[in-house]
Amino acid sequence: MNFPFNVYWLAFAGALIITLLALPLWRKWCLRIGLIDDPGHRKIHEQPIPLAGGLAVLTGLVVPLALGAIALRLRFIELEQPHLFGSFTADWLRYGFSRRAGQLLAIFVGAVGMVTLGWLDDKHELKPAAKFGGQLLIAALVAAAGVRITLFVHNIAFSYAITILWILTVTNACNFMDNMNGLCAGLGFIGSWCFGWSAAINGQYLAASIALLTCGALLGFLPFNFPKASAFLGDAGSHLIGYLLAVLAILPHFYSRRNPDTLAVLKPLLILSVLLGDLVWVVILRWRIGQPFYVGDNNHLSHRLARRGLSRTRAVVMIWLLAAVAGWLSFL
Repeated sequence: MNFPFNVYWLAFAGALIITLLALPLWRKWCLRIGLIDDPGHRKIHEQPIPLAGGLAVLTGLVVPLALGAIALRLRFIELEQPHLFGSFTADWLRYGFSRRAGQLLAIFVGAVGMVTLGWLDDKHELKPAAKFGGQLLIAALVAAAGVRITLFVHNIAFSYAITILWILTVTNACNFMDNMNGLCAGLGFIGSWCFGWSAAINGQYLAASIALLTCGALLGFLPFNFPKASAFLGDAGSHLIGYLLAVLAILPHFYSRRNPDTLAVLKPLLILSVLLGDLVWVVILRWRIGQPFYVGDNNHLSHRLARRGLSRTRAVVMIWLLAAVAGWLSFL
């Protein structure tokens, strides 16, 4: 059967609306408990900004998914909305959810774990070793659930190692890139959109649905963060976006009978090339000057564009365009 695209649009729209509704509530909560980013070194905002983005994006992911699962469980979809889904689509969704229930649970437990870890860092400024240890534990959980990279090497130790390394790398690449309004969230939107439509085109409906939930949630956050920010992602949000992009790069089968080109497994590298390229650049530069790689500076691509005369808004838009072109090339 051809999976109906209206399911994808409903996932996208549901996450978008829930995030738009949830973010003002999370903003008030963050202001009340003092979860804010104060003005200071390397920061341009003059007023404290609540770190509500990660919590709102997570809400936009979890609530539509929970509502969809309840609707499937109660058989509401085919009984009340026969023209929107139909019984075949509902049965297909039930089959997919039951077959990959363990993996989906691990993915969303990992998402909550990443937000919690980032929230603790936002609130208490965790030591790098503690933060890395938390990331490592979450990445290992996802790998243990069977969401793993193989790269045609049939060795379980290699699969675990490369999967954990990938999740850690993309998570920290997003964390590093969260340095201007809208930058990290916009790159997350572009990346998840590319992964989502790549999966949808190839009939991988669960991966596509999760990716488009992510797209909708990030788009719901962006109006509060770009061009002027009334809320920031915080480490909770940047951790969540990086983690989701890493998982979305693993879930689809880029190499298959339908697409037997072995080079297709490199597609995620192209989709995430801007994020990964910036990470490699700053890590090498910090290593050359003897600075710890985890200590922030103003040498990211966004900062270099701003130093060349672009406004921060234009620098962000230019990086979005670079990421969009790289994503488009991945479909070729």
